[in-house]
Amino acid sequence: MATSPKLIAAAGGCLLALYVGYIVVDRIHVSAALAAETKENALPDVAVVKPIQSPKKVALTLPGNIDAWYQAPIYPQVSGYVKMWYKDYGARVKQGDVLAEINAPALDAQYAQAKADLASIMAKYNLSNVTLQRWQAMGRSQSVSGQSVSVAQADQQSAKAQVEAAERNVAHFEALERFKTIVAPFDGIVTSRDINVGDYVHDGGGNLNAAGAASELFTVADVHKLRLFVSVPEVFQYVLQPDITAEVTVPQFKDRKFTANFLTTARGYDPNTRTSTTEFEMDNPNEVLWPGTFASVELKANNENSHLYEVPTSALVFQEKGMQLAVVRDDNTVHFQNVTVGRMADTATEIQAGIGPNDRVIANPPADVLEGDKVNVTVPQRGYNQSGFGKENE
Repeated sequence: MATSPKLIAAAGGCLLALYVGYIVVDRIHVSAALAAETKENALPDVAVVKPIQSPKKVALTLPGNIDAWYQAPIYPQVSGYVKMWYKDYGARVKQGDVLAEINAPALDAQYAQAKADLASIMAKYNLSNVTLQRWQAMGRSQSVSGQSVSVAQADQQSAKAQVEAAERNVAHFEALERFKTIVAPFDGIVTSRDINVGDYVHDGGGNLNAAGAASELFTVADVHKLRLFVSVPEVFQYVLQPDITAEVTVPQFKDRKFTANFLTTARGYDPNTRTSTTEFEMDNPNEVLWPGTFASVELKANNENSHLYEVPTSALVFQEKGMQLAVVRDDNTVHFQNVTVGRMADTATEIQAGIGPNDRVIANPPADVLEGDKVNVTVPQRGYNQSGFGKENE
């Protein structure tokens, strides 16, 4: 049976209508999806964290400087030329060991002159004693006046005073003569030697460096124990408790930890840095640590504010109303909540009032977000927490 042209035309028309309808519906669907995606993308993406309770123990890591228990720069007390030095860098010395000797001919001449002056004055004193005895004998026989006897006695006392002054002068030069020999003040290690044979040194100053300032001849350090100095910021004064200990690491022993015990603190703050110099003491077994070492010092103490909550420091917003946090409500709108801030650190800040443990706080609020704006809450990939806060919230 032959198919009529009208039937074929009707079938073709139906197929065309179906195809056109499919295209229209598909475009409507795509447009709706695009509109929804555009609307969703128009909302700023924010990452939120929940406040966490402050820990019971507070850990604080600060830079420190390790110094010798005793350290003495040694300067000469006489002027002259270095005759010889006997101890070099790293030498172990005992108290009184000779470090160097100085030739001081000018001092030797002054010493000899002082002894000669003493001998001359001593001769005059002896003569005044003989003269006084003679005048006293004549005075007893009334051969001379009492005034003459008194004058002779005064001359003898004056000569005696001159002898004592001359003896003091000789003792002064004897002391300086001993300073021609440079000795170690205590048991320790020579950490610096800044002289050579033939160098000229002057009393109290050592050599002159390029800037014209005096430099020491030697430095001797006692390193059986060490002192650790740490500058503690004033906001962390509460960690300075009498029984506190510090865990110390140094660059040359990365896998080894040392313990330092609290010794004292300056009890005052540097107005330029707002820090207080704090001193710890460290044992130095086998003298493995050297003075001048940089140290990373971890301090731990009980936290009296463990009942408070912490948020990322990056979450803080300072506006004309004061310090605020951008909180996301249940309907995903933003509300700027006024808060009272406690102690602040690099990554976390204590909040004394204004938030609760279930609030959703924007970790790093965008600069253009406003009160009541709707936001899209996103969850960062695990391990990608830019705020460095609350890993347990990831």
